[in-house]
Amino acid sequence: MTEKGTNRQPAVLVLEDGRVFRGQSYGAVGTSLGEAVFATGMTGYQETITDPSYAHQIVVQTAPHIGNTGVNGEDAESRRIWVAGYVVRDPARVPSNWRSERSLDDELVEQGIVGIQGVDTRAITRHLREHKTMRAGIFSGEDARRTDAELLEQVRASQPMEGSRLAEEVSIDEAYVVEPADHGWDGEPRFTIAAVDLGIKAMTPVRFAERGVRVHVLPATATLADVEAVRPDGFFMSNGPGDPATADAQVGLLREVLDSRLPYFGICFGNQILGRALGFGTYKLRYGHRGINQPVMDRRTGKVEITSQNHGFAVDAPLDGSTVAPEERYGRVEVSHVSLNDEVVEGLACLDIPAFSVQYHPEAAAGPHDAAYLFDRFIDLMEENRSARAAAPAGSATAPTASEEAK
Repeated sequence: MTEKGTNRQPAVLVLEDGRVFRGQSYGAVGTSLGEAVFATGMTGYQETITDPSYAHQIVVQTAPHIGNTGVNGEDAESRRIWVAGYVVRDPARVPSNWRSERSLDDELVEQGIVGIQGVDTRAITRHLREHKTMRAGIFSGEDARRTDAELLEQVRASQPMEGSRLAEEVSIDEAYVVEPADHGWDGEPRFTIAAVDLGIKAMTPVRFAERGVRVHVLPATATLADVEAVRPDGFFMSNGPGDPATADAQVGLLREVLDSRLPYFGICFGNQILGRALGFGTYKLRYGHRGINQPVMDRRTGKVEITSQNHGFAVDAPLDGSTVAPEERYGRVEVSHVSLNDEVVEGLACLDIPAFSVQYHPEAAAGPHDAAYLFDRFIDLMEENRSARAAAPAGSATAPTASEEAK
């Protein structure tokens, strides 16, 4: 539980391995538990803290000055702040930006997010890089006056990220539609897609809508019947928090979609779910990729992209050449993108079915726009699939269904 207040009080960050960092309270006062991770973005802190993929994580900002531009009602990537706790070195005393509506400190207080300021975030980041991400706690006010041993015991009793099923926790309760006409598209929608919200960022359906795609955003508990009910031309799974090994329901749904040969595009968590649906495993990274400056190689073009990323798990798939998926009915698959920092799988492309995915965030909020072409690639895939179905003989596997003809 937390209590709201703006007076600076003693605060302490306690890591699972016993390392302790002392500072002052920032945001709400109380206790926060979660996995300590670091984010390297120099800008976009509002988008970071409202990204549902950060649920149950205590975010350490490597940029020393945070809060300079305040917060506003337009840049949030979801309906609330999702970080479990927030760690900064030098917060802005007064925000200064023409778009600012209130201070970051006030926003953290309003939403009950416990933070800590005045700590050496570079030392914390180096420690996490050397020893891996780990459970942690921020304790401020009266909670910070307990002994280090008591605080450490509470941290070690908290839930680890491995085995955490969080997508249903951050997803929507009711479906909604994002219309192209509301985002600058002039004319009838080109395509309709069903997008499963596993922690979706607000800019993702907007990027589709800007290209003339109507997006039906569905809850994480969506079934194949829910997907088919919107008569989609394509299927999408979003980013999101938690361990992909717990996403059996979503893996099962995606396999049904792949079996139907409906074109698929996945981002981040959606990439890991495609990996699992194809039969590959997933594993936890030592300290993950979180920032807006991650270099990735598109192996098909040889182009290097600077990407926005936020993930702590990855797909375990062969890096070189194409291979038959462990679930053999899906045919051949190849690693389409790879991290240039550590050779982690950053994308999968199926060669015999219409499906691909990437581990990073092409919607780029915040971040570079190098990967925006992926939305166009998916549109091309849907166009190819529509043309193939229209040309197929009646009754064949690729012929349009009655519902498709009704469009």
